[in-house]
Amino acid sequence: MVQEIKNELELALVQTDVFWEDVDANLNHLGVILKNLKSTTDVVILTEAFTSGFSMDAKKVAQNLDGKALVWMKEIAVQKNVAVCGSLFVFENAKYYNRFVWVFPNGEMQFYDKRHLFSIEKENVNYSCGKSQLLIEYKGWKIFPQICYDLRFPVWARNTMGYDLMINVANWPAARSEVWKTLLKARAIENQCYVAAVNRVGTDKNPIEHSGDTMIVDYKGQVTHNAYSEQIILCGSVSLDALHTFRKKFNTLIDADRFTIEIE
Repeated sequence: MVQEIKNELELALVQTDVFWEDVDANLNHLGVILKNLKSTTDVVILTEAFTSGFSMDAKKVAQNLDGKALVWMKEIAVQKNVAVCGSLFVFENAKYYNRFVWVFPNGEMQFYDKRHLFSIEKENVNYSCGKSQLLIEYKGWKIFPQICYDLRFPVWARNTMGYDLMINVANWPAARSEVWKTLLKARAIENQCYVAAVNRVGTDKNPIEHSGDTMIVDYKGQVTHNAYSEQIILCGSVSLDALHTFRKKFNTLIDADRFTIEIE
């Protein structure tokens, strides 16, 4: 697939409330919101579990690979000529996964299955963990996806692949919002990359409150764009030239420690 190269990548971070375990309601809701999408947008980023909320009822909420949610993502990507990404629960080969799905504007897809499952809420009991990382190449950018709880584990995020942008999609509770904001800045600084992080708002059925705090952080750990607790499309751009110029002047990645990740 031949892609144009873009120095300035236009991101649309979609911070919304989520209808509990209701795929149709969520897709309809997002469809209305995305009618206001800017025509210059390159990437649309949805939350973790955007079709259902963070439900542990895997059998009820999981989509097949040809399910309506993935079909919907492809339709949005093709119709609006953008990349669309977010996480949803899927069923494949007799297992359930919390899967980050990336859809290119031509409908092609790539997947990353959440590595660090939130055992405190029994996610590891109801879903299977991922075994590999993913590097997405899009319009000259190298993009590294993560899902929510992955954010706490810096070894998994270590920038050994030379990625430019980390994307984290989440259902991160308001009670730990300061942790969320602090770790996003830390991941950006230590990996000398941009971080685009999308969190949901509203209260789920558990009930757990989510405060949003969706944001874009630059390679110095500075928040360049942020949202609070409202439903909003947070738009912002990131610059490849600025990132590469900074890395050339102040490259700490060359002195980073090496780790070995053991995959069970």
